[in-house]
Amino acid sequence: MLTGMLFIVAIIIAIEVPPLWRKKLKKELWAFSLLLLFGTILGLAQALEFKIPNPLDWVISVYKPVSDLMDVWLK
Repeated sequence: MLTGMLFIVAIIIAIEVPPLWRKKLKKELWAFSLLLLFGTILGLAQALEFKIPNPLDWVISVYKPVSDLMDVWLK
């Protein structure tokens, strides 16, 4: 699974990077590289069955007290 994922990432790099490099689109190349790296790390972590926190849990933990306060206030 890991080698397949890394092979696909290598294919994506081989297809996407040369046109960006030729057109001298440095900012786009940096953005592409960072997003591909982030996605690859998350994909590898999921393939290795690491526990990846759900961002929705963070949103709930922030807005739950506000929701409870509004619920009490509106009753």
